[in-house]
Amino acid sequence: MSQVPALSLLQQTDARHHFHPFSDNHELAQIGTRIIDRAEGVYIYDIEGNRILDGMSGLWNVAVGYDRKEIIDAITKQLHQLAYYNTFFKTSHMPAIELSELLAEISPPQFNRVFYTSSGSEANDTIIRMVRTYWATKGAPERQVIIGRWNGYHGSTIGGASLGGMKYMHAQGGLPISGIHHIDQPYWYGEGGDEDPEAFGIRVARQLETAILEIGVDKVAAFIGEPVQGAGGVIIPPKSYWPEIQRICNQYGILLIADEVICGFGRTGNWFGCQTFGFEPDLIAFAKAVSSGYQPIGGVLVSDKVADVLDSIGDDFNHGYTNSAHPAGCAAAIANIRIIQNEKLIERIRDDIGPYLQTRWAELGDHPLVGEARMVGLIGALELSPDKARRAPFAKVGSAGMICRDISFASGLIMRATRDTMLLAPPFIVSHDEVDFIVKTARDVLDRTALELKERGLA
Repeated sequence: MSQVPALSLLQQTDARHHFHPFSDNHELAQIGTRIIDRAEGVYIYDIEGNRILDGMSGLWNVAVGYDRKEIIDAITKQLHQLAYYNTFFKTSHMPAIELSELLAEISPPQFNRVFYTSSGSEANDTIIRMVRTYWATKGAPERQVIIGRWNGYHGSTIGGASLGGMKYMHAQGGLPISGIHHIDQPYWYGEGGDEDPEAFGIRVARQLETAILEIGVDKVAAFIGEPVQGAGGVIIPPKSYWPEIQRICNQYGILLIADEVICGFGRTGNWFGCQTFGFEPDLIAFAKAVSSGYQPIGGVLVSDKVADVLDSIGDDFNHGYTNSAHPAGCAAAIANIRIIQNEKLIERIRDDIGPYLQTRWAELGDHPLVGEARMVGLIGALELSPDKARRAPFAKVGSAGMICRDISFASGLIMRATRDTMLLAPPFIVSHDEVDFIVKTARDVLDRTALELKERGLA
């Protein structure tokens, strides 16, 4: 058995050759990366043997947990039979056909067609092409503008980052591209103040109507939003928000797009987040949990309304990817969805582990450092504040979040930090005992974070 290189040597090699995403690579080289060696169930293990509960399901995607033999075997079998072939040139293959039928079965009734990509970013780039082609085919090529939300996240490709409203992303690369407009997010804790949450939800939703009228109804093509904003800080909208968005889209005849890359495949207690929040999109972007991260695969669910128009182009839809409907990716997704079905994981989130975690998570709201503890399904957040009564932000935004994240990781629990908001989205198979560990550890982490903030003069 070969000996594993020393941690420091691996870190040096990584720093020399690996350019990390969303990282200050110069700073990272000085600190040294964490080297993850293996994973099983809800746990990852680093190269030094430390066991860490993955409270973020990888990157929101490892829904059924690590080391699932069913998925690994399905991928291996498919690679032996057909490792790759494209779906251009009037061809298809069995995994693509089976997965497409399965997705039609589990998705809302208006969806019977799917276009495959390798990621959520590619799915949202594809949606830009589909939406604009849809309107051009209907004789309204001037309907180009897609409205998104500030602090929304739709990927990091040029198109996806433009649809998203992350200003720090727009600052690099000359974004957004033309034809994209942003309105406010339904972030009651940070932007609603003392306003009634439901009134706030309606008021913010009606910014869509204002934008449509200002831009011109004849120029607006669609609205895009995540049912729950994930990377933006697990922004759970008031119940009034999405029905009002639906009403406005219907009234002005614009397409409604749900970015379900994080919410899709059970995270909120239904197959899709749009079902949890009660709206009916025309297009759905998906990725991540469709294969639990075992293979890179994503796509766009295309409603019959949109598909019928795109079918009438009279020419090719000039868009596609080398790995669209990759056989191994499709095989992984099929096996993953079957696990979700056979183990009744969505029902478990809705009726058992979801309510249990939500109740335990809410207990953290009494911590002096926590301004709000919120959760839906198995996705939640803790808002950190130096003055919870006023919901005040920290003077140096992000300082508390980074400290809390690092303490949490060192304590054996992965929570993500967005600004000074701690995020949690564990695998669907997390147990009651593991939930108890999450809450107990999180409370200890909050205590230690509060002490360190005081020692540094940050609170």
